[in-house]
Amino acid sequence: MKQTSSLFTFSDRSLQLQADVARFVADRILPAEAGFAAHAADPATRWSIPPQLEALKADARALGLWNLFLPDADRGAGLSNLDYAPIAELTGRSLHAPEVFNCSAPDTGNMEVLMHFATPEQQEPWLPRLLAGEIRSAFAMTEPDVASSDATNIALPIVREGDHYVISGRKWWTTGAADPRCAILIVMGVTEPDAPAHKRQSMVLVPMDTPGVRIVRPLTVFGYDDAPHGHVELAFDKVRVPVVNRLGAPGSGFEIAQARLGPGRIHHCMRLIGLAQRALEAMVERARQREAFGKPLGGHGMAQEAIALSRCEIEQARLLTLQAAAALDAHGNKGAKDLIGMIKIVAPRMACQVIDRAIQIHGGGGLCQDHFLAQAYAGARSLRLADGPDEVHIASLARSMLRTPKGES
Repeated sequence: MKQTSSLFTFSDRSLQLQADVARFVADRILPAEAGFAAHAADPATRWSIPPQLEALKADARALGLWNLFLPDADRGAGLSNLDYAPIAELTGRSLHAPEVFNCSAPDTGNMEVLMHFATPEQQEPWLPRLLAGEIRSAFAMTEPDVASSDATNIALPIVREGDHYVISGRKWWTTGAADPRCAILIVMGVTEPDAPAHKRQSMVLVPMDTPGVRIVRPLTVFGYDDAPHGHVELAFDKVRVPVVNRLGAPGSGFEIAQARLGPGRIHHCMRLIGLAQRALEAMVERARQREAFGKPLGGHGMAQEAIALSRCEIEQARLLTLQAAAALDAHGNKGAKDLIGMIKIVAPRMACQVIDRAIQIHGGGGLCQDHFLAQAYAGARSLRLADGPDEVHIASLARSMLRTPKGES
């Protein structure tokens, strides 16, 4: 049986999971955030995994709140993209929640790549352990020396020598590679240099402990290093892996990347909506409690405008993202391409605006570690670049509209 929520129809299974996840986030994860912050603030433990995180993961798994993003019912919850979307929103309320439910990037996309493009022999060492939350992974695509917004610029040489590939070069913004549990990299580079532009790259599985793989440095986002997960620059110094570690056919890297990013963009945008919703709730509470110039902040027109506009923008982004999720279910990546591009333009900008208003309402406190807002803004701002910058999605959407008689897509 199906039930209806707002303009969209969700299954009973989705509605039950939404309630269970909302309760777990509110009762277990949000109260643990102070402990996570204290763990990260201690130099002795900063790049280690908080024991409380693993305990929460075990509890979530025991409750069946695990791998909820996977439409495969044997390995995940068996939800459609639309059914999962509001759950992703709930997990977006905390930076730690996605991992607690084993639904965090980049592992989600990497698991899907392994499920759809890896052979059973390639899956065996990594996929079961990723599905169990025992290890983590990273996706090495972006490079420091080229404009990686154009994926055809990816230039890392992956050169065949007999039964091995030799990889030499650099990647950066490889999220999760600093995590002590990161065991496997999916690396995109050039294996077919003489092929057409979109057929030059391949993806190769590179175990993190392979000789020659080296973390050059952690990268910060507005000063946040996101330890212990992190974002890093990686060096590959004559790294050798077997040719059988290549995913798919030679030159299929661009195609695999596009397939990986469709559902992932839905997840990112819904998590951003959850983060913005939490920021709005904090803004409203602050406006009720804080007084300035003889009355609560909520009595001033500027605060009222910030609250009202934020509510409107969140609702608009939520409806558009749910529409994109429904289109992805009905028509696949290609059929939903324009809607997915739209949400990738709209959701990060919306989240930045809402969080910025919340910071303003909180005054100096909004800028520091006393509230979650500064780190939330850093994360939201980074997603105007991750999975393709705004400009790429804007240009792609406009081209699609210009190809149709009435500008429809």
